[in-house]
Amino acid sequence: MAAGCSPRPGAEPAAAAPAAQAPPAAADAGHDAHAAHAAHADAPVDAAPLPPAGQRWATDAPLRAGMARIRSAVEALQHGLMGHLTEAQQKDAAVQVDAAVADMIANCKLEPEADASLHGLLAPLVAGAGAVREGRFGQPELAAMQDALAQYPQRFDDPGWDQPAQE
Repeated sequence: MAAGCSPRPGAEPAAAAPAAQAPPAAADAGHDAHAAHAAHADAPVDAAPLPPAGQRWATDAPLRAGMARIRSAVEALQHGLMGHLTEAQQKDAAVQVDAAVADMIANCKLEPEADASLHGLLAPLVAGAGAVREGRFGQPELAAMQDALAQYPQRFDDPGWDQPAQE
């Protein structure tokens, strides 16, 4: 698993799709179990597994906290595109995305199908953070990040998601 959560103990790995590059902090997390799932980390959001019709996957506290941190960082990046943030503030938002992903990798536990779906959501978020660091962040990257965040509550049962992001 290059980006995402550890599988629930005793759960079998999900089928794999193409691998993504984890953010630097995530790569240092040292989770050998993630290597078994690296193949599905780069799956496009639309190609990631969906929960059964009418259902959403369960979340745990590390997933909910990490996604809330990412949402807050993406909201900041939106302000950055409007010229309301310095370059350093934009890069700090990218660091926040990477740190949240690394924390989720280290601490959350999901069923394999839910984990694979999460990877599809994390891929554009990690890519957007990378674009900020590389100085090529623009509206297309922001839109991809916002789309991933919009799909999160459709796939995952996060009771606090409709609350405003904490800054």
